[in-house]
Amino acid sequence: MRKPADLRKAEIVAKVIDLADRIGPDRVTTGAVAKAVGVTQAALFRHFPTKADMWGATADHVAETLSAAWAEALAQSDDPVTRLKALVTAQLDRIAASPALPMLLFSRELNVENADLRAAFRNLLTAFHGHIVREADAAQHRHLLRDDVLAADIAVLLSSLVQGVAIRWSLGARGFPLRDEGLRLLDVQLHLLAARKD
Repeated sequence: MRKPADLRKAEIVAKVIDLADRIGPDRVTTGAVAKAVGVTQAALFRHFPTKADMWGATADHVAETLSAAWAEALAQSDDPVTRLKALVTAQLDRIAASPALPMLLFSRELNVENADLRAAFRNLLTAFHGHIVREADAAQHRHLLRDDVLAADIAVLLSSLVQGVAIRWSLGARGFPLRDEGLRLLDVQLHLLAARKD
């Protein structure tokens, strides 16, 4: 029985993400995806005429899930430091749920072969950075974080913390709980950034 087009597209995208995790993004071919989904390449091309289209849909899916996770994180509290922690937690949880994400950032597919995919992921990182900047700025205005460090620099530090721990987790065969390690390091960073009490 043939699946509706939307369901089949969602299945293909899910398989792209799964294969990127299992065999690496650079080895994900349309043939490998078609075989994993159980369709012919011709059937796959009916949904995505090119490999770039397939990756574009994958990037859209990642963007939707991350944006929804960030919105949920920001809705949890009015306290900007709590919101910072919630944003980082959401990011770590999404990476744990889709372990291919850190590998995608350094893949040949992203960095050499697909400019649209590179732009999509750059936009995602920029959006996350923007959320962190806004919350860090709000925390500084409430005298919760030190104000002698630019909010934009705080965002770079916290974004880099997430990326660094995610890469270490990926390269280390996921030998430690990503969320726990990320939040432990976040607490250290926030302690160092906390406003000094006179």
